[in-house]
Amino acid sequence: MNSALLLPTVLGGSILTTVVAGWAADLLLRRADARHPETPLWNLLRRCRSPLHIVLLAALLKGAYRHIAWPPVHDNAATVGRILSLALIGAGAWLIVAVASAVVESGYARYATGTRDPARVRRVRTQVTLIMRVVAVVVGVVAVAAMLLTFPGFRALGTSLLASAGIIGIVAGVAAQSALGNLFAGFQIAFGDMVRIGDTVVVAGEWGVVEDITLTFLAVRTWDERRITMPVSYFTTRPFENWSRGGAEMTGSVFFHCDHTAPVDLMRDKVREILHSCREWDGRGWDLAVTETTPSTIVVRAVVTAKDPDDLWTVRCAVREQLIAWIAEKHPDALPRVLLGPAPASRDAAAERSR
Repeated sequence: MNSALLLPTVLGGSILTTVVAGWAADLLLRRADARHPETPLWNLLRRCRSPLHIVLLAALLKGAYRHIAWPPVHDNAATVGRILSLALIGAGAWLIVAVASAVVESGYARYATGTRDPARVRRVRTQVTLIMRVVAVVVGVVAVAAMLLTFPGFRALGTSLLASAGIIGIVAGVAAQSALGNLFAGFQIAFGDMVRIGDTVVVAGEWGVVEDITLTFLAVRTWDERRITMPVSYFTTRPFENWSRGGAEMTGSVFFHCDHTAPVDLMRDKVREILHSCREWDGRGWDLAVTETTPSTIVVRAVVTAKDPDDLWTVRCAVREQLIAWIAEKHPDALPRVLLGPAPASRDAAAERSR
């Protein structure tokens, strides 16, 4: 065959074979997904079409390019082969990560569907996220190493590096001590169940929800939509509050400063009425009592419960707003008083002035 026609024939045949093979694989996955709707694995595997196409096309071209007698390809056969090898290695790594991600996500989805404990679901989600990132990093490092080994110069360099691996390992360990510490802290968090994605935490005086955990840092979304990024080693070396540990239910307090004449019994009845009309109150319990007295006021504490920190915040605000409004309307004398007039004279001072 004419060399000018051989090139488009090989290219066209490789592309056509890749398209047909990809279509057939996608068809099989769609049928499997229709027969097994209880698992999302088959539908998730359809996301691997792009790396699969590249792998097939690179493999077909790598096996056929040497038969092309076209001078530009024949004269640069080594370069063309290396480019195809790099594309095959990169697409193969992409395909491995995509397949692993689909399998892991499918397993997590089935576990989350069949588990009613939110704490266990968050724990598995955290572990799955970190495992997938470890897999991606390992596959990426291996792929880069394989790409470098396709160059003859790097093969010789690799041999010399292996001879001095001990010294390089010591130097790298000292230089990357902080990074390695965060890396091992990430594994400790993932499998030690210290903190999970979705947990409500208080760190460095900030209240927020854990939004993302990587092998090196952890992101906390605060109530005002700010993101606090902290090294994961912070959570293994310093104390922090995890409000979701052992269950998301919480108990909170609302404090009121009132006059000594405040009707505590009526306030208790009003708090009961407020809570029964508040949807966020979980009904587990409540209380109202005088916890402290001062020469000018008393401190009344209302205790309320809720199923999670967000609802607890809403319940506390509702009790605070509605009870203060009720006191101001029905018993304004029960609010704290600030005396601005002169103090009344004692009997001895009045007798002295009368003389």
